[in-house]
Amino acid sequence: MQQLMTIDNNQTLTMSTREIAKLTGKRHDNVMRDARAMLSELHGERGVLKFEDTHRNPQNGQSYPIFRLPKRETLILVSGYNLQMRAAIIDRWQELEAQPVSNSYQLPDFSNPAVAARAWADAIEQGQQLALENKQVREDLEHLQAHFVEGMRITDFARTLNGVNCQEVQKYLASIGWLRRNGFSGWRVNSKARDKHLAERTTIWKHPITGEEQERHYPVLLRAGAVRLFQMYTKEELPMKKTWNRKIGHASEVMQ
Repeated sequence: MQQLMTIDNNQTLTMSTREIAKLTGKRHDNVMRDARAMLSELHGERGVLKFEDTHRNPQNGQSYPIFRLPKRETLILVSGYNLQMRAAIIDRWQELEAQPVSNSYQLPDFSNPAVAARAWADAIEQGQQLALENKQVREDLEHLQAHFVEGMRITDFARTLNGVNCQEVQKYLASIGWLRRNGFSGWRVNSKARDKHLAERTTIWKHPITGEEQERHYPVLLRAGAVRLFQMYTKEELPMKKTWNRKIGHASEVMQ
């Protein structure tokens, strides 16, 4: 089997979606679809770009898009696949990790001016993309500073965003796997978002008929969750009110 791995400056090992498709027996276009949805959810639309690559078919010379996924993203991707598929991926990762790193990567031929120029340009482009992503995250954090308090309820934060339908936000987060409904006891945080974007708090709830006191759970935003929610908002992914005036920003700002 072709060794589909790359090593970057952080010694990151990756697996291509082509190999994932071969190991799991799934069609590559379906694996690409699943990977794109996962990467978009984890890293945002801009973050998907850094995982993109191409594969050149040696038989017809055509190039096809693929993703190269680090171990974390690979295991998240196949977490929804069946047991045999997950086992095949885990076994393959153990094989890759057991291989000597020093023999898996070769430096570009810097004696060739064209190759050296391409390698330099690639490094510059990657550095610029990373700088842009870090700059955007910093700007989002600074912008949210006056509107977010650690442990804030989702609906309270949503109320600060102009046009968001606060009554539907938690339903939307349930649709993307962050939350699940737990009857009268409230919303629960799924493992997908727990301790990364959301945390849980509890309060005492009295049943309106029996009067029995019960624990009720409710989700709160972590700082990274507030940034991600704000990014969803700016991309118009959140449920919006029919009366929304199409202005993006915190309500206190766009009303000034």
